[in-house]
Amino acid sequence: MDKKKAEAVIEAVLFAMGESVEVSKLAHALEMENKEVKKIVVKMNERYKAEDRGISIVELEDSYQLCTKPELYEYLIKVAKAPRKYVLSDTLLETLSIIAYKQPVTRLEIEKIRGVSCSHAVDRLVEFNLIQELGRLDAPGRPLLFGTTEEFLRTFGVKSLGDLPTLNSEQMEDFKHQAEEEVQLKLDI
Repeated sequence: MDKKKAEAVIEAVLFAMGESVEVSKLAHALEMENKEVKKIVVKMNERYKAEDRGISIVELEDSYQLCTKPELYEYLIKVAKAPRKYVLSDTLLETLSIIAYKQPVTRLEIEKIRGVSCSHAVDRLVEFNLIQELGRLDAPGRPLLFGTTEEFLRTFGVKSLGDLPTLNSEQMEDFKHQAEEEVQLKLDI
């Protein structure tokens, strides 16, 4: 394998792993001797330094790790502290709306309404800080209760849960009819 290809492989492996990788593992992957891999890494670091790149390869007890240069940490912190933008899929929105209107509510109650497992959706909504654990239901198994957060109110531009739109009976009937049609289509398949 030529040195250019070996450099690309080392860079790709170190980037993808995100943690230190033993020289022997790199050597095995490249079908080279450890000494050869070490020479290539030294040359890569020299080039990174000469080109004033934002990365370097750090040696840690006979392992290598791709790292950001320390003088650039302040920029990483700015990006890490920037507000996260998240995308709410239809599944997440559906789960969130059930929680908003039925809170405090357990996963099982959400699953009964949705008809499918909601563990992933609930976990993501907690991660996005749109819902939170409110305590436990006084019932067998003591299931967790979930409700919305202040972040939910900010995100959707409402001052309180009382400001959430209400559905009139005609809309409810329309939704029930649509749900029944969906169930029938799934049964026909």
